[in-house]
Amino acid sequence: MEYTVQKLGFLAGISTRTLRYYDQIGILKPARINSSGYRIYGQAEVDRLQQILFYKELGLNLDRIKEIVTDPSFNKDKALKEHREQLLNKRKQLDLLIHNVEKTIALSEGRIVMTDKEKFEGFKQQMIEENESKYGKEIREKYGEEMINKSNEKLKNMTEEKYDEVTRLANEVMDTLAEAFAVGDPAGEIAQKVADLHKQWLTYYWSEYSKEAHAGLAQMYVDDERFKAYYEKQPGMTEFLRDAIYIYTGFTK
Repeated sequence: MEYTVQKLGFLAGISTRTLRYYDQIGILKPARINSSGYRIYGQAEVDRLQQILFYKELGLNLDRIKEIVTDPSFNKDKALKEHREQLLNKRKQLDLLIHNVEKTIALSEGRIVMTDKEKFEGFKQQMIEENESKYGKEIREKYGEEMINKSNEKLKNMTEEKYDEVTRLANEVMDTLAEAFAVGDPAGEIAQKVADLHKQWLTYYWSEYSKEAHAGLAQMYVDDERFKAYYEKQPGMTEFLRDAIYIYTGFTK
């Protein structure tokens, strides 16, 4: 079956403007343009639009979605199975948060006693699931299933005090990085303080620390735009952090 822009937009619940934008950026082009100049979409385009909307629901941006669905090695059936797993994980996350809210209501009504650890379980699980959705494939390939599973377990068992401390450390890393970047010397005292603070932050999540893994993570920050976006408050700042960590860990390019 074939669809015009209007019909496909109505079917998918999105605007015709969105479909035209998808055509403009090359993520979803029509099968053909008819003699009247209308975009015409076929089954392959309908299937691709479904994939695009799946990935959007999972929180990926359009640039990343385009990379995935236009990759010659893209496997639709495999992608659907991955979508299913991610949606099941999302459902588990929502179920846990709902359960957490229900227990909190029961606590406020005096029907149960709830430990401080229980109060934050849902939010920790949400953080784990979000990280898995965004970065799970890459970090598991790089560091292995066992290390990532241990890291997730460590986060689940983190006390409120430790969580506050790791949040403070993350902010200190960014503040000190901005100061070091202004100086401009990755081998300097302030830059090396950044690298040490970054190591301290990592130890709250990693089951064990190694200089090699630390240097590898720093390079991943540079290579992966999703990681880079977090540290790139000014152009070149992510590379500066990587260089400081390379010097701190004794890594040679």
